[in-house]
Amino acid sequence: MKRLIGIAVTAGWLLASTAYAEPAWVSDQFEITLRSGPSTNNAIQLMVDSGTRLEVLERDDESGYTRVMTQGGTEGWVLTRYLMNEASAREQLQALTSQLTNANTRGSSLDSQLDAIKGEYDAASSQITALERDKAALEEELAEIKRTAANVLAIRDQNTTLMDELAAAQIRADTLEQENRVLTSQTTRYWFVTGAIVLVVGLILGLWLPRINWRRRRRWDRF
Repeated sequence: MKRLIGIAVTAGWLLASTAYAEPAWVSDQFEITLRSGPSTNNAIQLMVDSGTRLEVLERDDESGYTRVMTQGGTEGWVLTRYLMNEASAREQLQALTSQLTNANTRGSSLDSQLDAIKGEYDAASSQITALERDKAALEEELAEIKRTAANVLAIRDQNTTLMDELAAAQIRADTLEQENRVLTSQTTRYWFVTGAIVLVVGLILGLWLPRINWRRRRRWDRF
């Protein structure tokens, strides 16, 4: 039973200590002693360097001591006058220096990232330029193909027109040849008829002229 009561009291004390805890920093003037109690009669547990952060658990204004806990979990008492409510200037300077170093490191990292991004941008720009050249070449090739196709179509149309004209000329030639044959046939008939007429006239004249001469002679004999 007593053990349970002791555990409860200890737990309550720890809760109260945790609720009261606040940060404090050791003065940057020198090292201070962390004692087991609020007086110089208590044993020194360890030496705390200046600038060390401590958690305040309890303040004893009468003794001028403050009960604290280190970052490692060690509890003890230190003189209140050696504590500050904020880190010392040296600690703040170190913190700022660390932050500046980190910022410079991040800046260098950002510069590296920026250089990488610029490199990727330049590469992308070069690729875009190459693609634009390829596009222009393809467009020119397409235009040439279209011109060639247009010429082929024009030649095909021209060939079709020439074929039609040739067919029409062939028809006209056939027609003229037919007309020539007809005319030749008509001429042949004409000359045949003409020859026949001449022959008939010659026969008539051959029969008629001798009679005329004979009659004239008989008339002349009468005189």
